[in-house]
Amino acid sequence: MAVSSTVRGGQGPVVSGSPYFADLSEHPPETYRPDIDEVLGQLQANKDSWVRLGMDERLSLLEEVRQDFISVSDRWVAAELEAKRIAPQTLGEAEEWAMLATVHRALRTLRQSLTEVEALGQPKVPGPISSRPNGQVVAQTFPLSVWDRFLFLGTTGEVWMEPGVGVDEMVATQAAAYKDANREGRVCLVLGAGNASMLPVTDALDKLFVELQVVVLKPNPVNAHLGPLIEEGFRVLIERGFLAVVYGGAKEGAYLTSHPDVDDLHLTGSDKTFEAVVFGPGSEGAKRKAERRPLIAKRFTGELGNVSPVIVVPGPWTQRDIDEQAKHIATWLGINAGFNCLTPRVLIQHSSWTQRNPLMDAVGGLLEQVPPRYAYYPGAHDRHAEYLAAHPEARLFGTAEEGQLPWALIPDVNPEDANDICFRREAFCGLFAETALDAPSTASFIERAVEFANQTLWGTLCATIIVHPKSMRDPNIAAAVDQAISDLRYGTVSLNMLVYFSAYFMGSPWGGITGHDIYDVQSGIGKATNMLMFERPQKSILRAPFRRLDPLTVKSKRAAEFAQKLAAFEARPSWSKLPSLVWTALRA
Repeated sequence: MAVSSTVRGGQGPVVSGSPYFADLSEHPPETYRPDIDEVLGQLQANKDSWVRLGMDERLSLLEEVRQDFISVSDRWVAAELEAKRIAPQTLGEAEEWAMLATVHRALRTLRQSLTEVEALGQPKVPGPISSRPNGQVVAQTFPLSVWDRFLFLGTTGEVWMEPGVGVDEMVATQAAAYKDANREGRVCLVLGAGNASMLPVTDALDKLFVELQVVVLKPNPVNAHLGPLIEEGFRVLIERGFLAVVYGGAKEGAYLTSHPDVDDLHLTGSDKTFEAVVFGPGSEGAKRKAERRPLIAKRFTGELGNVSPVIVVPGPWTQRDIDEQAKHIATWLGINAGFNCLTPRVLIQHSSWTQRNPLMDAVGGLLEQVPPRYAYYPGAHDRHAEYLAAHPEARLFGTAEEGQLPWALIPDVNPEDANDICFRREAFCGLFAETALDAPSTASFIERAVEFANQTLWGTLCATIIVHPKSMRDPNIAAAVDQAISDLRYGTVSLNMLVYFSAYFMGSPWGGITGHDIYDVQSGIGKATNMLMFERPQKSILRAPFRRLDPLTVKSKRAAEFAQKLAAFEARPSWSKLPSLVWTALRA
């Protein structure tokens, strides 16, 4: 559904959606255009041989990539700690190890999927395949292994296929690239994300091994310092001419996107960048979009931003429950200093719930104890100031030093003001808002919260529901939650868990809800982390216990130690490593 492009802000109208970062990075490293032409020519020359490569050789190359990424692990995290000014042995360090664990898990899951493609024709779905009452096919994709059952007790993941896709079609179209004997090679430009180290790697892996495209990867200028380590990790593919890494800012990006040797495009980033590529920047680009005259007709997939909602279902919460969930909410906000598309941006509560304010006070109390982080992403200070100008009632937490930003919570935003900046624009910093809805019952609140998220908040990437287990014993509430999971127009819906884990698990594709096009792109087109190689997934669902062991929170004392062990485990899992990992989690 098309929406208004201007919203209320402190300094007048602002553009809805994600920020536009293209012109904010200063003096990024650049690859000269003749060198870009040369590597693209090599990729064009090798794209068909990549499609025809035998599975044994493909697996051998993947194993070399896996070993090379293991070898750069320590330097990878050290580079991120320096660039983001993260103190060692903190939750910030744990986040970087967790991102690296994601890379290792992606490589390991791909190896398993390719082995099954060779043996079975498609990756094996690890859980049951069923159908919803409306006939929609559901595949349980997590846990993937017995190790997952130990590490994520009680957690499940599933993928809902697009309506109309039957079980036979789902299986027949899995690993479609490997079943197409006439498939032609293609060169895909991956415009890497600047906020999370694993994303350029996992995006490239998707294009290479799921879609069988050769890749030219341009890291974002914000994390271009990782480029040499990415090149080390992909060394064998670069040597064979199946992947190339190039550098630059907006000018180099524009040259690449319009280059005749680039067949397809992929972006993890802002919808503004996506539209600037497709239609051109500024007023001329807006005019082209309105007239439906794109500059580029290439296939363009993207994982873009979101104003991510967290729906808090009112229930019989004790003080212990409040403290537990406040710990998670504060952690979700603070991860990566708030520079994530999945960071909670709007907490939706029931206006009459007696625990509403105690929960907010508990979140604020924890944020007061969390040291502010260096605001490394371009434009963060200006965006932060813009929200505070629009909402001077914002509550700030922590004493920010030079280059840092205090955590910010904007409480009680009027839900009737559909054009409020908090609802229409992604803050992309350590800031989130809270709003409350009137409803005569818990079930009706859930229904209204879903309607509010779908119709008022910008984006379609991910949404979270927090619900107490005692509430789920009420048939009316349980039915309302199930209906909410179905009705939420988001590519990932999580119950009681940070939505990031859906992508981390690798079995559940990540991206905006299907159905968008370039004229209303919202949170993107296509899916990533699709290591089970589904052809037509609609949305991913993650379900976790309300109370669970979580060693990666603002209250954890050994988060960095646990995450480092988790990365080592995901790189080379074994029963011998499991006791130490679990023991560290218990002591965290």
